[in-house]
Amino acid sequence: MEVDWLNLFIILALTAGHAALFIAILNRLHARPWPRPLLHHLRQLHDALIVALPVYFVWRFGFSEPRLVYGGSWHLLPTPVLTYLAVCGTVALALPAAAICRWQMRPPHCQISNHSQRIDISRRLGFRPVGPGPYQLMTRLPANECFQIDVSDKEYRLPRLPAAWDGLSILHVSDLHLIGTIDRPYFEQVVEIANTMPSDLVVFTGDLLDREERIDWLPETLGRLKAPLGCWFVLGNHDWYLTNTAEVRQRMESLGWRDIAGRCEQISYRGETLAVCGSEFPWMGGQPDLSTVPPEAFRLLLSHTPDNLRWAQRERIDLMLAGHNHGGQIRLPGFGPVYVPSASGGRFAAGAFFEPPTLLYVSRGISGHHPLRWNCPPELTRLVLRAGDTKR
Repeated sequence: MEVDWLNLFIILALTAGHAALFIAILNRLHARPWPRPLLHHLRQLHDALIVALPVYFVWRFGFSEPRLVYGGSWHLLPTPVLTYLAVCGTVALALPAAAICRWQMRPPHCQISNHSQRIDISRRLGFRPVGPGPYQLMTRLPANECFQIDVSDKEYRLPRLPAAWDGLSILHVSDLHLIGTIDRPYFEQVVEIANTMPSDLVVFTGDLLDREERIDWLPETLGRLKAPLGCWFVLGNHDWYLTNTAEVRQRMESLGWRDIAGRCEQISYRGETLAVCGSEFPWMGGQPDLSTVPPEAFRLLLSHTPDNLRWAQRERIDLMLAGHNHGGQIRLPGFGPVYVPSASGGRFAAGAFFEPPTLLYVSRGISGHHPLRWNCPPELTRLVLRAGDTKR
């Protein structure tokens, strides 16, 4: 009996739609403040079903009645199966359109310049900084970029930036995920590079520790960063998983960092007001109260997740800095990131997005719980802000 190649192609397309649907659901589940063990079990279930369901379908309906692989009729399938296949087909048809949209994405019009260099930390050190933590084998996978970091200077023109602040610089650090697999010399080198990038403010947008004992690494890493207008931080969901979050905050503050989670602080700079706000929502605390912030004040929000963007727009935040998504860590050519723990899927995986009146910048982070990076290296970025009007 001859194979029906058209039916086989349809089965493959439906399999792709099924996989994309399950990934989209998992991404959005991981955006919720659910316990880590539950999310782990959901990921295991996802990994099993994303493979098992297509295999079962081909075995049950491809080689058995109605024998779709050999030209059988799709109309003979049970109604619930046809309904699910219709959903998968719709998703599959949307995949090329999504890829085209990603190809056509350009930096926001308020971006003036982008200068970046890639630094291989392992070459700089003369050895691979792999420690005794878990996932050591991942660091040896071919083409893994976990020790390469993009060091960037990016300039943006913001309409509400006071003229007296033209050139205001912010060093954005995010997602260290200190766990031990990538050893301390890597992070010390990143901080050494950061100290060659003098900035008016230094900010950290969460996911500091994955193992509590790595708190002893802080003095020789983030503790070495300083800035005239202060070093500000919020924590992230991986910090929420720890049992000693309060101790982490105390240690950071003892090193000169200012905890801005769930609140807003106004500072005066060159005769103008800068409102620095922080959000660890939905994992810890609530959104900061901006009711006392003057309308003319420039508003900076540090948020672990970019999912708080809509709230930031409503609160007229001028600049929002976030992390959490790591750019997906694995980016497929043409299709971009796959697994992104966000309510928006891969839309805000990494980079700059101007959603009036807010400029959102999402860092790919310094590291990750899993030391695996393909086509998505870590990043350390200094944002330089320019005053002046821009099209909206």
